[in-house]
Amino acid sequence: MRIDEILKKKRTLSFEVFPPKKSETETDALLKSIDELKKLNPDFISVTYGAGGSTARNSAKIAGYIKNVGIEPLAHVTGGPSSPADIDLLSKELLGYGVENVLCLRGDRPVDYGSEYCKHFKHATDLQHYISKYGFTMGAACYPEGHPECETLYDDLKNLRKKQDEGAKFFIAQICFDNSYYYRLVNEANKIGITVPIIPGIMPLLSAKNIAGIKTMCGSTIPIEFRNMIEIYSPRPAVMREIGLNYAVYQIIDLIAKGAPGIHLYIMNKADTAIEICNRLSNVISELF
Repeated sequence: MRIDEILKKKRTLSFEVFPPKKSETETDALLKSIDELKKLNPDFISVTYGAGGSTARNSAKIAGYIKNVGIEPLAHVTGGPSSPADIDLLSKELLGYGVENVLCLRGDRPVDYGSEYCKHFKHATDLQHYISKYGFTMGAACYPEGHPECETLYDDLKNLRKKQDEGAKFFIAQICFDNSYYYRLVNEANKIGITVPIIPGIMPLLSAKNIAGIKTMCGSTIPIEFRNMIEIYSPRPAVMREIGLNYAVYQIIDLIAKGAPGIHLYIMNKADTAIEICNRLSNVISELF
């Protein structure tokens, strides 16, 4: 089913998983996690794109598995490392699995890629234009605090408008720990004619070890109150996990109360994290989703 059609009917709950790189054992563990996530009745599960070769094909297979167990998959397609032939091959494979929805991304340049990155698809809109011939429902990404490569949020908003004009039917926001940035993004996007839903992205921060990686990946600001708790309790993993779960729950309740069209949880392939959060939000989910 098309995700934009689901969004017209209800608020969505979704999760994001990624294809393991190392072993079949890890892939089997992910498939078991997907089976567990199904019990939470998500509206869709997104699968990140492994750049090139067998890893990219594994992404398609995982999307196919999600479809087969009765959940709508959202397959990431990343233009930066890809050639038109790569996109054609992946698109046909996704269609063969019955996948209807894709998230079109340029992608951040990995350290092991040189000048050939973005050789064919310099922007996400270039990928959108190319892949549109396959008839997917297209989503796109956005950054509540502005893309790291844009000088201002408003430069980034212009790019979001281009993504909408090129066919994006919804946006999924990068990780955000301060909801005020998401609200600002939505308000300013509406002012320039962005009308499609913008779904906020939440990552439960369960370990202080993840802070540096998150800052590097998306530049997300961690509010001082939350940072203080992390610094005090980071040596105590069980306490840190409880704090991270509770903070994510607080964010979600606030977002739903203020009209967010859905919640997208970045769970790092950990079904138990999603289960714990959904259990704590069981009344919210049953009444407001």
